[in-house]
Amino acid sequence: MIVDPWFYVAASVAVLVVGLAKGGLGGGIGVIAVPLMAMVISPVQAAAILLPILMVMDALAMYAYWRLWDARYLRVLVPAALVGTVLGFLTARSISVDGLRILVAGVALAYAAVDVRRRARSAGPPNPAAAALWGATSGFTSFSIHAGGPPLQAYLLPRCADRTTFQATSILFFFFVNWSKVFPYAWLGQWSSGTLLTSLVLLPLAPVGVWAGRRLHLYVSDETFFRVVRAALLVIAVKLIYDVWIAA
Repeated sequence: MIVDPWFYVAASVAVLVVGLAKGGLGGGIGVIAVPLMAMVISPVQAAAILLPILMVMDALAMYAYWRLWDARYLRVLVPAALVGTVLGFLTARSISVDGLRILVAGVALAYAAVDVRRRARSAGPPNPAAAALWGATSGFTSFSIHAGGPPLQAYLLPRCADRTTFQATSILFFFFVNWSKVFPYAWLGQWSSGTLLTSLVLLPLAPVGVWAGRRLHLYVSDETFFRVVRAALLVIAVKLIYDVWIAA
């Protein structure tokens, strides 16, 4: 079990932000979790600790948004995402810890650009080819570093009729994706008694974050929240790049 107090500071913030994201403040902002924790521990360890917590959050959020999703998109996105998780599994041992840190930094830096693009786009009809591409990308980045939110958001948000439909569809999508990671994570040996105990210590924060996100869903501007998260991601990305290329 991890005993570093700075880890629990970073991890607590990360879990609460993910809970807010799943509860109602936009799934993409959850991308901050692994970058934040990767400042203290390895991205692989961070991903392993987070997965059980994410699964509990998915179940809680599904209850809050039950049957509010749009199944048309899920029919293409979920199978494509499962292909992406398989690719993540097959390449997991070929990516170094420093490589994962750079991947985390890249996703963090890319999030702001993705968010700007989705605001500039107009809603359009479903596109199976685009759904397959973004779904697979989301599955891959979700498997590696739990950063599947931005690719999914880039495709799905402009096409949903309202924010609640987007939120509910995202929740069900990641429910399937996160469960698909259980056996591969166990096969790769990413879990131990220590990581699972650490997950258990952080687990009480999961319902707090989801509840707060659901309550704030109708009252807080996404724009303000996204600005704060994007700024934090930029700082984290610079720190990770510094650790890999300068401090090493």
